[in-house]
Amino acid sequence: MSHVKNIQQALGELPALVMMDAVSIRYASGFHIDDGAAVITKDKAWVITDSRYVEAASAAIRDMEVLCTERGRGVNTILGEIFAQNGLPQAGALPDRLSHSQWQWLAEAVGVPLVSAGDILKTLRASKDADEVASIVAAQRIAEKAFEELLGVIRPGMTEKQITAELVYRMYKYGGEGNSFDPIVVTGAKSSMPHGVPGDVVVKDGDFITMDFGTLYNGYCSDMTRTVAVGHVTEEMRKVYDTVLAAQLAGIEAADHPNVTGKTIHEAAAKVIEDAGYGPYFGHGFGHSVGLEIHEDPGAHQRNDKPLPEGAVISAEPGIYLPGRFGVRIEDMLWLHGGHAENLTKAPKELIIL
Repeated sequence: MSHVKNIQQALGELPALVMMDAVSIRYASGFHIDDGAAVITKDKAWVITDSRYVEAASAAIRDMEVLCTERGRGVNTILGEIFAQNGLPQAGALPDRLSHSQWQWLAEAVGVPLVSAGDILKTLRASKDADEVASIVAAQRIAEKAFEELLGVIRPGMTEKQITAELVYRMYKYGGEGNSFDPIVVTGAKSSMPHGVPGDVVVKDGDFITMDFGTLYNGYCSDMTRTVAVGHVTEEMRKVYDTVLAAQLAGIEAADHPNVTGKTIHEAAAKVIEDAGYGPYFGHGFGHSVGLEIHEDPGAHQRNDKPLPEGAVISAEPGIYLPGRFGVRIEDMLWLHGGHAENLTKAPKELIIL
């Protein structure tokens, strides 16, 4: 899934863009390399890797020349050769993807002035094309199938870690390439922790279990959260659940319009929670963009007053968290295109009591 041509069109006056991080290189080339570099000019493109990846990279990459390091001819040497042999007077780099020491190393390696390329890649990555969305959907279907099967496995007496292991196994079983992030599986009072870590807490009758998880397909992430109950729920637990679901639906409705801002979406959901009396217990944003990374820009939160771009894929995940008691979060993924918000998530979200 190469994006070389898109990057070339976005270079503007910049003669070349150099990428050092694995995510940016994958976005450009469609291939994952842990340690290497990529250079893109208006009419040429190169990927630099080593003997661990060169055979697979050469077979997979179509729009870039694959170069392999050798003893005494490392990435820095090859970068210098590319810039010298092609008469490139300047190099652009991504300041948000490099540490200070990496920037200094790269400036020396290219042998020409190194300047910031700004948000050139961040802007491109914010709008997903059809192939990217297809990969996200494929990942989501795998996660949903694993979740559906998991519901028949969960029972009182299981620990959070055991449920997590069952979930991860099933995502691999049905074609996932790995976790989008470390799964969040918390039960009972721990469900009030939005990013709680699975532990040895045992599921009991009357508990909520919140599960936030995703898998990878073609390197792209899925992301979903479901909160289920075991045995029975109290009146307040049902009220909180219904409030979160109503808030999510309000946010999704707000997103279903052209040129909508992240702030508008967030505030539509937050108002439902506020009106129900739980305003202080919803402390995070409505959602974030999802792609090659689980958290990307732009976000659907109260600080983003700019219209979300055509093609953005965002999460829809309001929650209510009552410290020391319980919490509820429900999360889908939305694809914003053609002035509408298409829900990519098919898993049911009415309250499930196991």
